Amino acid sequence: MNPDGSVTYPEAQPKSGAGLPLKGGAVGGMTDPTAQAVGRQSALLDPNPHHSEALAVADRIAAALKEAAEADAKWAPRIRALRADDDLAVSRQDLKDAQSDMRGVLDAGKEYLDSIGGPPKDATPQQNAEWWKGLTPEEREAFLSARPELIGGLDGLPAEARDEANRIVLAEKKAEYGIRLDALPEPPADEWTWINAGGRASRVHTDAWMDWDRKYGDEYRHLSASLAGMETIETRFADTGKEGLPEAYLLGFSPEGNGRAIIANGNPDTAQHQAVYVPGTTSNLGGAGGDINRMTELWRQTNLGSPGASVSTITWLGYDAPQNIVTDSPFEHYAYDGAPAYRQFMDGLDTSHGGPAEPHRTAIGHSYGTTLIGAAAETGDLRADDVILAGSPGVKVGSAAEMDVPKGHVWNEEAEGDAVPEIGRWGHGGSQWKLGGGTFLLPSDEEFGANQMNTGAEGSGPDSTAAAEGHSEYWNRGTTALKNQALVVVGEYGNVTAPQ
Repeated sequence: MNPDGSVTYPEAQPKSGAGLPLKGGAVGGMTDPTAQAVGRQSALLDPNPHHSEALAVADRIAAALKEAAEADAKWAPRIRALRADDDLAVSRQDLKDAQSDMRGVLDAGKEYLDSIGGPPKDATPQQNAEWWKGLTPEEREAFLSARPELIGGLDGLPAEARDEANRIVLAEKKAEYGIRLDALPEPPADEWTWINAGGRASRVHTDAWMDWDRKYGDEYRHLSASLAGMETIETRFADTGKEGLPEAYLLGFSPEGNGRAIIANGNPDTAQHQAVYVPGTTSNLGGAGGDINRMTELWRQTNLGSPGASVSTITWLGYDAPQNIVTDSPFEHYAYDGAPAYRQFMDGLDTSHGGPAEPHRTAIGHSYGTTLIGAAAETGDLRADDVILAGSPGVKVGSAAEMDVPKGHVWNEEAEGDAVPEIGRWGHGGSQWKLGGGTFLLPSDEEFGANQMNTGAEGSGPDSTAAAEGHSEYWNRGTTALKNQALVVVGEYGNVTAPQ
């Protein structure tokens, strides 16, 4: 190939083997279809077979150069606008600038993305998957780069694609929120003061602090909490490999409102066993660390008890959980509002799984999270093989038979000293009155029909397990409660222990 894009071809011997060699030469490529056809006819008249071969190569080079020139004309002005500081440090402002720059690129490329066509509106996971499969690698990269917030939230797409997209959004939002927080004035140091009210000293907020809180308090708290949640997610990324912990996949993310965070330990698309955990009241992005850690502990326990098992444990904070135990958790709408998103996520796991056999899937709920799982089972297809309920205040249905899993595959844990179930039964307990049974039933009631798992201490010596106590110890390392959950997740039902 020559610098001008033409292709030189060598001499050739006549087919007869006698006579002078057939002359070589050079040909330039063409992109116009008519000109290409004329060139091919001319080459066919040349007895040197290398002429046709060289012309085909030259035409491909010409087509590539034309495509590059068109792309340069289209994107060069935008790319020149993406100027970064000439240093190696990536600041919040650099990332924020990148987000702004990407909006400019997206505006310039809107016609291109529109020509590709996005996923159908309100599509099912199966429709999302078909759309994604129909894209070329270049088209997928275009959507990942320009519309990561869209790709990251599409159930049914491969976990690797969603993770890549959501990590982009996470980095951009962390930079944006950091800059916004830095722009706010810090709360006054003198937050509290004392006043004499009716002869008694009372501690109250200072006027300066109250004024700051009215102007900036809500935004300051939202930004601070969201950034804390983002840092927690990044910590989980950094923990990959520690104690054998697998790669993390960010399957959903948004800092808006209470926030969204869906984090998998291990790739669910290839795992033989999947566990999808729904946290309960007070769950939000800012406090997601505890819920993320619960699923890392469950993964570690499955790896410890069943080495070699292919497992992905997922924290699903994909709904607006009640934020106050007293004023929010008695209401059922949080569960019913979040149930469709949970079912669609589970459906998406079915769609994106690429293993040789269908995965074994366990739905796990804690506290109000169990209420959401019950609502999801009551109103649609749960797409689970097992259900684990821990510290449940009620699941809106009155029997295990209504949990949309095979008979004998609903499992319940209620630890000593956990007061939430008895308090919650009056708001979320299920009913069997249509069958002549009781009302306000909990998964821990015998009439409900769930398998009760032991949460008390077991054994002695190095193989002993500790008791879980109260409402928040079901995933503590070394507990019987965690061991039993792991056994269900990997399908080793015969080793699960009942209360002693």
